[in-house]
Amino acid sequence: MEVEAGPGNLAGVRHVLLVLSGKGGVGKSTLTAQLALALRHAGKKVGVLDVDLCGPSVPRLLRAQGRAVHQCDSGWVPVFLDGERGLCLMSVGFLLETPDEAVVWRGPKKNALIKQFVADVAWGELDFLLVDTPPGTSDEHLSAVEALRPHGPLGALVVTTPQAVAVGDVRRELTFCRKTGLRVVGVVENMSGFVCPHCAECSNVFSAGGGKELAQHTGVPFLGSVPLDPCLARSLEEGGDFLQEFPRSPAFPALAAIARKVLEGHELGSPGGNGLAGPAAD
Repeated sequence: MEVEAGPGNLAGVRHVLLVLSGKGGVGKSTLTAQLALALRHAGKKVGVLDVDLCGPSVPRLLRAQGRAVHQCDSGWVPVFLDGERGLCLMSVGFLLETPDEAVVWRGPKKNALIKQFVADVAWGELDFLLVDTPPGTSDEHLSAVEALRPHGPLGALVVTTPQAVAVGDVRRELTFCRKTGLRVVGVVENMSGFVCPHCAECSNVFSAGGGKELAQHTGVPFLGSVPLDPCLARSLEEGGDFLQEFPRSPAFPALAAIARKVLEGHELGSPGGNGLAGPAAD
């Protein structure tokens, strides 16, 4: 199989966006997967690079577990997830013998693999490359930024949950972005309330408004709040396409709006013409 890629394999990638979180468990990989699907539905060619080496969950979220990667003249061929080859994925999960295998590596080996992913994956032409990173601000983040920076300006999308402990960690993440020269595209508040499917009342399970308040105080864009939704949880467990399967879910307009703002921030779309409108009113 031959896949054409420009010099350095990232020459054909228009925009690189790192998805960051200050702590684990805030839904960073979930947002990465849903944003990738939303951008693909908007007609963009999207790649996902999963460099969360110790917790590579994106293959499961995109129903790609057990798939194999192959070699071509330009390096590794990413796993294509649709017939039009408009959505592709590379993850350390594809290199493990079993899903239960642990990546017990020291820092230098992890950093070397991240650099190899950047240099040796034949992405071809992409509108967006989304990079799902580990939680925190570690050597792996520095390796990813250093490896990707020569290929153009880098953006960062930061994910938090509403409670104060998560927001505090995101403050440090924003400091990391500033020190490494990453342009913060925006902050997303995940798990922002639970909308009852029976009465539509919203309960703030994990407090409320912390992400929006942080964005205002730090002067970065606030992209939106995504509520807890059992339909989204079920779709993720099954590796489904939530945005196609549950267009009337309360999480749908939030995720669609985040994708629209990402497109608008990169001057690649507009609210009325990117295929991410919500369902028609009854």
